[in-house]
Amino acid sequence: MSKSQVSELAKELDPVVEGFRNRPLNDGPYTFVWLDAISQRCREGGRVVSVVTAIATGVNGDGHRESLGLDVFTSEDEAGWTSFLRSLVARGLSGVKLATSDAHSGLKTAIAAELPGCTWQRCRTHFMRNLLSEVPKHAQGLVATLVRSIFAQPTSKEVWAQHERVCEELERRFPQVAEMLQDASEDILAFTTFPESVWRQIWSNNPQERLNREIRRRSDVVGIFPNCKAIIRLIGAVLAEYNDEWMITRRYMSVGALEKAQTTANDDNSVAGLQTKEEPALVEQLAA
Repeated sequence: MSKSQVSELAKELDPVVEGFRNRPLNDGPYTFVWLDAISQRCREGGRVVSVVTAIATGVNGDGHRESLGLDVFTSEDEAGWTSFLRSLVARGLSGVKLATSDAHSGLKTAIAAELPGCTWQRCRTHFMRNLLSEVPKHAQGLVATLVRSIFAQPTSKEVWAQHERVCEELERRFPQVAEMLQDASEDILAFTTFPESVWRQIWSNNPQERLNREIRRRSDVVGIFPNCKAIIRLIGAVLAEYNDEWMITRRYMSVGALEKAQTTANDDNSVAGLQTKEEPALVEQLAA
């Protein structure tokens, strides 16, 4: 293809992407939202700089996943995230009860300011990586298994009880890790106030991993983008493609679970004090 042919194709794609990117968000409430950021390189003022591409996906009122929007900003700070969330709200984003993301700088503050009534869920997968970086390599497997036992509990009450037990055991050998886990409790266990049937979808950013892999596969071919507009053009086209696919596939969550999440916190009627079979063995190994 010649440069002129590529330019003409790009001109045809731009209005499609802009229409998709700026469309009204009328299919709410969007009870659950996932936010993520991917770094890209582009040319700006004769230099190659690193920019941040923010991406938002959610579950609409019908239970289908939906690509909500994207934006590119130069610094991953509170101002950038605030501007991004504000644009989503202006387009109709409403009813958000939980936003799941990594601990991006300024994002938690932006969520509190722009999405009133929304709780922040820190991605458990990213948190685990941060936690294990503080653990000696020989003990990482044991600590990871012990921490994962927190999320294996069947009820909200048991999740919190197991969290306390794990913190107590970690305090004996890895006090810094125990403190880190204790301080993050409200953020990594925010999912427990919602129906158990959706826990696996909302406690991490894993549902977006396939989407992120596809974006990286397409963008790695480019390497360095000529400008920010080119980033929006390519990633916007990928998001539009996936959005169309999600609209015709089966529901990601049931309407009943979404209605329950909108109206009430999770009702935990289970008996306290239960343990999984693996817990005693893990505790003994850690204490040894």
